[in-house]
Amino acid sequence: MLVRFKRAMRLLALLSIVIAAIAVILVAQGNSGTHINMLIATALGVGLTVLLGTGLMTLMFLSADSGHDEQASRYQENDDL
Repeated sequence: MLVRFKRAMRLLALLSIVIAAIAVILVAQGNSGTHINMLIATALGVGLTVLLGTGLMTLMFLSADSGHDEQASRYQENDDL
């Protein structure tokens, strides 16, 4: 499972960099007086947000594939009785 997560995170890191670069280009084109600090903040904010969101979704899907969620749902069904 860890190997699959690392492979997915490498691809998602690349996706995050591409999306952050697009965001920086759009911010730079929109305003002629853009400071470098704003571009850095945009790159970090967008890049890390995309990486965090996609990383959490990856963990959710890997957890569902591993079967651990099914074991937890059995315990919840027994608690309701």
